[in-house]
Amino acid sequence: MQDWLPILWVSTIAGLATTLGSLLVLMFGRPKEQVLAMLLAGAGGVMLAVVSLDLLPTAWQIGPLSQVILGFIIGLAFMKLADQKLNASPPSLPLPRRQRLKRIGLLVAAGIALHDLPEGMAIALGQEATGDLGFLIAMAITLHNLPEGMATTAPLKMAEIKSWKILLLNFGIAFFTPLGALIGLLAIDSVQNSLSFFLALAGGAMAFLVFAELWPLSRERHPRYALLGGVLGYLFFAGISFLH
Repeated sequence: MQDWLPILWVSTIAGLATTLGSLLVLMFGRPKEQVLAMLLAGAGGVMLAVVSLDLLPTAWQIGPLSQVILGFIIGLAFMKLADQKLNASPPSLPLPRRQRLKRIGLLVAAGIALHDLPEGMAIALGQEATGDLGFLIAMAITLHNLPEGMATTAPLKMAEIKSWKILLLNFGIAFFTPLGALIGLLAIDSVQNSLSFFLALAGGAMAFLVFAELWPLSRERHPRYALLGGVLGYLFFAGISFLH
């Protein structure tokens, strides 16, 4: 019981890195279209790296293949359904760019929230397993939550959503990490048995975002800048993963 407070504390700090990433984008104002294309694609690259280098390999390692496949498929289906619900225009009319950007920002926020829950669980489970692993996991999560906050903020800023609303959204997302840690603390055994499912669920959600939304929109006007941003984003998270 005495270990609950430090675990919740470090998981909250890790979650708030999302808010910090959002704040950095808001502070520097609206960048040029080329920069925004790179930022959107870079966010997609980071997400793809998270899925391919972190979420799915970890899920495969700690759980049965059936859980991984089921979680990934449900994650894809969840984001597809969310995409349809957020698309309020008639099927025959394409959404204006501003509405598409707004929808992408909200979908990214939902994907990050899904991602942050199992990350919080991983902090609690890691701490339970070895004593120091939870804090190491929290440090790694803090590093890649920064660009995730940027990933949520970039499309919403491009959609001309008010800055305080964007910041408030990212502040709310931040608490999914300590919420996941709390779930892990309350039900260590049951969560441990299903953690691979939740990791794969987040992976499916984020994969949908990258290939169905972020990548197509980022390359719409500046495909070369988008390609550069996507590669740099992937390599950025790959470097972080290698270091830890």
